[in-house]
Amino acid sequence: MKKLILSILAFSLATTALPQQVKEIEILPNEKWWGGATDLGNKMPFCDNTTEADLQTQNFNNQTTPLLISNKGRYIWCDGPFRFQLRDGKIRIESARGTIEHATAGNTLKEAYLAASGKYLPPTGILPPELFFSKPQYNTWIELIYNQNQEDILKYARSIIDNGFPTGILMIDDNWQKDYGNFNFRPDKFPNPKAMVDELHAMGFKVMLWVSPFVSPDSEEFRYLKTKGYLVKRKGSDQPAILDWWNGSSACYDLSNPDAYNHLRSTLKKMQQDYHIDGFKFDAGDPERYPEKEVDVFDRQSYDTEQTYLWAKLGLEFPYNEFRACWKLGGQPLVQRLGDKKYSWDGVASLVPSMIAAGLLGYSYACPDMIGGGEYSSFQGIDASGFDQTLIVRSCQIHSMMPMMQFSVAPWRILNKENLETCIKYAKWHEQLGDYILSQAKNASITGEPIVRHMDYAFPNQGFEECRDQYMLGDKYLVAPIMSSGNTRTVKLPKGKWKDDLGKVYKGGKTYTLDVPLSRLPWFVEVK
Repeated sequence: MKKLILSILAFSLATTALPQQVKEIEILPNEKWWGGATDLGNKMPFCDNTTEADLQTQNFNNQTTPLLISNKGRYIWCDGPFRFQLRDGKIRIESARGTIEHATAGNTLKEAYLAASGKYLPPTGILPPELFFSKPQYNTWIELIYNQNQEDILKYARSIIDNGFPTGILMIDDNWQKDYGNFNFRPDKFPNPKAMVDELHAMGFKVMLWVSPFVSPDSEEFRYLKTKGYLVKRKGSDQPAILDWWNGSSACYDLSNPDAYNHLRSTLKKMQQDYHIDGFKFDAGDPERYPEKEVDVFDRQSYDTEQTYLWAKLGLEFPYNEFRACWKLGGQPLVQRLGDKKYSWDGVASLVPSMIAAGLLGYSYACPDMIGGGEYSSFQGIDASGFDQTLIVRSCQIHSMMPMMQFSVAPWRILNKENLETCIKYAKWHEQLGDYILSQAKNASITGEPIVRHMDYAFPNQGFEECRDQYMLGDKYLVAPIMSSGNTRTVKLPKGKWKDDLGKVYKGGKTYTLDVPLSRLPWFVEVK
């Protein structure tokens, strides 16, 4: 009998355990690799013996995709998350789920990307609402942090208009609700939320609201969802798991349960009807919250990255959406935001490489976080007169020539008149570029091409492989922003003839040093 039990146990383990797939791929001479995670953009292209990441347990606070691509036209893909490492001239890929595939699609980064994205991340022909691209966005987070309230939100919106900024999408951030998992406004801070939203609409704003999959464990909603079985459970238990996250400890929706998924979707739809909300900022959903060794879920195939996938898939039900965490949904009409950047020059310097990386993972509809940064703790303790105004202006300039730009810290509160006027100028420059940016977004929805493009993607074999501080905005604008406190920078131009933002013409194939006063953002167009 004992032998029989052991035999059954061994058979069960053999049939349920997932085999670990391992592949090693030789790196070709002068071959460079990109991919995996948006937030690794600063490390791309990856260097031998310095890069290692596990996409099953790490999303680096941002989007991930199980894709690596090279400037030699090669790509590596896996249906499931993988761990990758560059060591001793090889890329080592390990995965417990899915099949690892690698192929050669041509000879360039562009050919590798288009082949892989077309096969695994095909564009849908649908893009997010045009307003995301054509106007600046505004978010109440840095000004109000956890004190979201009706009076100050309306004041913030009026100040946008009074200071000459274009209206656009306005996002109300975290702590508007009574509890997490409760989708009613706090009556002590929002005496008439429907009237507030209607007033914001009358001003010319679309209104989005912060949401997460978390549920406060001492709330009425928790008790109901627990009874229905809609929550992630502790491993080996029928009790809800209490997960740690940046705001404390909470239960969490198990979106692998179709009934839980439909319940949350219906709840959000009802909120739109009740309060006239246009859409939602979907925060959290990070894979490290759902490790198989610690939690149980309804669908036993839907741990870690699959919960991230389902959270983002929910956003497809709401055209006005924004995500920070996403898995394997490039090509879909989902708005992606870079993870919270600190108010620092390092934060500013990370914007371009991270946006390039997002594009190479299929996330074309992306926003470079918030102007000046979105990591609130780095703003604390700074008096309005103590901000580095140069940093705010340079960040604003970078945003202005991205697919989207988003204000949060109020420029009119922290900038002098001259620098405020510069920010208004670049907000309006983004607005002027709206038709062009929208045309590139439409192209992305059909071809899958990034809107923000690596220089080597656009100009292969011209020595741009290591370039991280200039980029192409679509197929027209070469953008070379200032990402540090200085007023000069070098620009390497591709072959041909180029004209800059001041009308000066340059011979391509050379490197130039530019004087860049604070009022200027250098960009170039090719003279045909």
